[in-house]
This record gives sequence, C-alpha cells and structure tokens, in this order.
Amino acid sequence: MGQLGDGMNEAEAQLNEQAGEEGLAKLPSSALLLNEQAFDLGRYEPVVGPLCGRIANAGGKAMPKSSFHLIAAIATLFILHLTAFARAEPGVFEDRIVFGQSAAFKGPAAALGLGMRQGILAAFEETNAAGGVNGRRLELVSYNDGYEPNKAIDNTKRLLQVDQIFALIGEVGTPTSKAAQPIATEAKVPFIGPFTGAEFLRSPYKRTVINVRASYYQETEAMVERLVQDLGVSRIAILYQDDSYGRAGLAGVRLALDKRGMDLVAEGTYMRNTTAVKRAVLSIRKGNPEAVIMIGAYKPCAEFIRLGRKHGLKSKFLNVSFVGSKALAKELGGAGEGVIVTQVVPFPEDTSNPLVARYQKALKDWSSGGDPGFVSLEGYLVGRLTVKVLEALGETITRDGFLDKVSEIGTFDLDGISLTYGPEDNQGMDRVFLTVIQSDGSFKAVERLER
Repeated sequence: MGQLGDGMNEAEAQLNEQAGEEGLAKLPSSALLLNEQAFDLGRYEPVVGPLCGRIANAGGKAMPKSSFHLIAAIATLFILHLTAFARAEPGVFEDRIVFGQSAAFKGPAAALGLGMRQGILAAFEETNAAGGVNGRRLELVSYNDGYEPNKAIDNTKRLLQVDQIFALIGEVGTPTSKAAQPIATEAKVPFIGPFTGAEFLRSPYKRTVINVRASYYQETEAMVERLVQDLGVSRIAILYQDDSYGRAGLAGVRLALDKRGMDLVAEGTYMRNTTAVKRAVLSIRKGNPEAVIMIGAYKPCAEFIRLGRKHGLKSKFLNVSFVGSKALAKELGGAGEGVIVTQVVPFPEDTSNPLVARYQKALKDWSSGGDPGFVSLEGYLVGRLTVKVLEALGETITRDGFLDKVSEIGTFDLDGISLTYGPEDNQGMDRVFLTVIQSDGSFKAVERLER
C-alpha cells in the first residue's frame, strides 16, 4: 500500500501499523535493475551485462553450440520484455499504480504531512477494497522532507528517478512545493493536490499542477472582510514565517487591506522550523493591533498566542488553514478559546454532508485510530479526485492523459462537493470556511465573527 521513508518515530510507526503497511512496492521481475548512482534528472542507466559475443562457462571453455543458441534465444526474449517495460508509463503496472509524496513527517509541521498522507491513503484504500481502478491497486510511497526545500528536492528526484512513480501527490508546504514543482513540471509529471494556497501554483497557469484548495489570497481576503464588516476592526497586524509561505500570506493580506484603503499597523516574523517568536510578539505589541493575522505552522503560532497573551496582547488571533487546525488546538490547550482559523474544506465532523460521512467511514476502515480532521479531509479530497480521473481514463493510463482528462471533464462531483477546472484554471475549489476554537479544543463553524 504505502511506504513511509526516513525513520519515523514510534507514534508514526504505529500509524503505519494501523494502516496495514506492506512496505515499498516491489518492481515486477521484468524491471530493469537500475544503478542509483548513475541518475540525473530525466535519465537512467540500466545495469545489464553484455548479451552478444562468445559466452564462456566458468571453466573458460566454449559452450556447446546448442546451449549458446538457447541462451541467445532467452536473451532476445528478455531484451524484448525489457524494451516493452521501458516503454510503459512510469509507475503504471498491470496490477497497480504507484504515486509518490514528499512531505513533513517529523518536526514542527509533522501533523500536516501525516494528516495529508492519512487522507490520501484512506481514499486509495477505499478504492482498493472495491477492486481498485480497473483492477489496479493504488499505492503511495512517502518520504520525509522535514518541511525543508533541499530535502524536498532530493526526495522528488528519488521518487521520479528511482521509485519511478506515476505522479506526485500531497506535497505539504509552500517552500517545499516551490522547490519540488519545477522538477515535476520539467519531467511533465502531474503535481496533484499540494497542501498550500500559494499563488505561484495558480498564476501563471501551470498545466501539470492540479490544485484542490482555495488560495491564500482568498483566505486572507475572507479574514479581512469579516474583521472589517463584522467587528469594525481597523488596526490589523501580521505574524508570518520568513520564507515563501509567509510572504505569500503577507501579499494576500496587503492586497485585502489595499482594497479597503488600509495599512498594516505592525509586522513580525520568525524562521521556519523554529518557535522563536518572542521578538515578533514584542514588535507587534507596539502597533496595538485589534487583530493579528498569522501565516505560520501550528507550533510557532501556538507559542506566539501564548506569549502574546502573557505580554498583554488583547488581539483577535486568526490563522490560515495551513496552520493545521487540530494540531494548533492541541498545542494551545485551554489558551485556544476564541482563536479563528479559516478552512478550505467542509467541517470534518458534519456527517450530514455526504462527502464527510463517506470520508469518516473510509478513514475508520483504513485506520481504526484515525480521528477526523481538516487536513486529512483535504487529503481524502485529493485522493478521491485522483481516483475519479483515473477511472475516466479506462485501461490506458498516461501522465499526459491524466492531465488532459482533468481539463476535459472540467467539473468533478464528490458526493455533493464540486471541484471545477477550466482553461487557465487549475484550482478546483474557491470556498473559504470560518471556524473558531472552543474552550474544550473543538471547532465551531461560523458565518460571521463576534466580539
């Protein structure tokens, strides 16, 4: 089913065990034996011995002519079989289709990678239990990148060149996606459902990228709109991660404020994969903001909220969906009450929604210990979309065909939730939902903000 690389901890290993992990998918016996050290992007060298000329046995004597002809015939068949295999679409076999994922499974963003993987696998295993896609099982190979771009590059090359996956799916984060996506695009490999709302994956249009979620521009616009219209807020500050993710959110906030003739009253930053936010707290406090929009991961954002309240910051705290809602609530404990998080998927506890009811069943069937959450629901949506496209392709599965089919179908109905694509539009959903953390750590869906 799926392989999780790079040394998981005990909790993550238990998650794998619950999922019934079977290890890295084995290549069929006809596969080329590949020399990993020989790889550059887009090429490989088979390790195959010479198959022509005089063949000698161990004693150095010439083989009988009949034996030579037999070996030559076998060698010819073997070469023909290898040639047929080499022409096959990478990652597509008679009995399975293999996908690859590079994401954070360790460190401050680990809950996001694990959640996306959990949701994708729930969708894949739901399909596998029903016989797969035209008899082919769906498998996922996952490697930890720790939310670091350089590691994401290494993982992406390994997945494309060594694992020979069909497509990349469920990348987590803006900086890692920014590193990995150009490699995938150069190789014409589908880059499906990245867990980021960064604008560079949407504009200019990229054919190989298939987004599911709304953008950060849409999330930050929704935040500013609700703060201004519902609460009459005029003093807004921002905390952002000092990288491409944080700057994407910063650009969205500034666009929303410019639209209303407003400016930020204060800014604060922190470094990725750290929780060093005290300086940002002190800097933002000087601006006396009524609201602080936060573009970060759950651990540093939780630390900022705790320190902010300790140092007298009486602002509303708002987070974009990438923060990891359940992980943020868990980190904050009792200090989370009233924190606002925008979401890009429906409420994962609302089983009156047919999609959510099916998601919860799939999650339970795949992992009895899996709790519903916004991140894994997004992963499930990504997985379901992928299944829909593959089913529409029929027996012939190719990367180009997959990408063409998304545009050709246009609108995908996933149990009442529609994903719509079109010319120059590679983003399926546009909706943004508002949620507020309650005193017990649960989330409440709201239409408007209240003081």
